[in-house]
Amino acid sequence: MKTIIETERLVLSEITTDIKEEMFLLHSDPEVQKYTGEPVIKSIEEMTRAIQIRSKNYKKFGYGRWATFLKEEMQFVGWAGLAYLPEFDEIDIGYRFLPKFWGLGIATEVSHAILKYGFDTLKLKRIIAIAMKENKASIKVMEKIGMEFDKFAPYDPSGEDVVWYWCDKNLITKTK
Repeated sequence: MKTIIETERLVLSEITTDIKEEMFLLHSDPEVQKYTGEPVIKSIEEMTRAIQIRSKNYKKFGYGRWATFLKEEMQFVGWAGLAYLPEFDEIDIGYRFLPKFWGLGIATEVSHAILKYGFDTLKLKRIIAIAMKENKASIKVMEKIGMEFDKFAPYDPSGEDVVWYWCDKNLITKTK
């Protein structure tokens, strides 16, 4: 496992099929999937295919969603990272964690590190974040990490409005 990002408590690495069971546990949980706009994953095979599709982004873009582990125990907590959204020509920060790790500051800690990596290492110009209006916890994280509200607009043309936030290196530097 090659470490991409390390924080005080966390280690991030590429998601591989070696952790398909852990990823399945995460994506098959209706509580986890509630605010994602994605269906619950129904089988390990479906999860394996999803991992294989997403793993191509590491080579194509130099980033992706990364498996996130507690450093001391190397216990899987979920994933966090960046994704290119071609339909908007934007790079999105996102995360998803097992419920037992909610409320521990993991999303905020890892998001700070991902923004730093995105701007300092990858030299990205802008990163966005999108959440359903009801997902108050994610919106709070977006604000804590220095992102600014952009707009209410649908993600899908026929969908309901979601909350869009954005940041660039200058904005993040001002909030530290």
